[in-house]
Amino acid sequence: MCVKIKAVLFSFILLSAAETGLYAQKVAVKTNLVYDAAATVNAGVEFGLAPRWTLDISGNYNGWTLSGDRKWKHWLVQPEARWWFCDKFAGHFIGVHALGGQCNVGNLKNNVKFLGTDFSKLSDRRYQGWFAGAGVAYGHAWILGKHWNLEAEIGAGWIHTRYDVYPCTVCGTKLSSGSHNYFGPTKAAINLVFVF
Repeated sequence: MCVKIKAVLFSFILLSAAETGLYAQKVAVKTNLVYDAAATVNAGVEFGLAPRWTLDISGNYNGWTLSGDRKWKHWLVQPEARWWFCDKFAGHFIGVHALGGQCNVGNLKNNVKFLGTDFSKLSDRRYQGWFAGAGVAYGHAWILGKHWNLEAEIGAGWIHTRYDVYPCTVCGTKLSSGSHNYFGPTKAAINLVFVF
């Protein structure tokens, strides 16, 4: 009797796995056109986990020094769990993401102050350090064809950063160290998506 129950349970588990496996087969690769326009190398992959759940993981890298010794160097990894309102990879979704990376930013002339963060400090100083944070996002995916989607997403949250301050983009003398908590946009994407 016990063997029969185990066989039935095992069969049920196999059938359930096969059924959910049909949903988990979809995988998408993507590039963020916003980052592409800013010369930031980026790629993402998204895995179907369940009929309405996916896991999106994106990575970005910008290692260029711009003209005039301006720097906006960084690398960033951003995993996100997404819940789709209808079917995964189509329509509206909400997400919860984490992010982390390193940056080397300076000599960016500006006069921007936004939600308690003074970006004008980047005009005549260089900041080098790491950051980590979390946020929530909303997005929508439009089906363009059998394998192609266009996806737009905006997210907001919190980022904590620790950094060293230097007097200019090429100077090596450290002036000070510090930390900052940023609240505001944490994600902006217009993704071109290929769904397998």
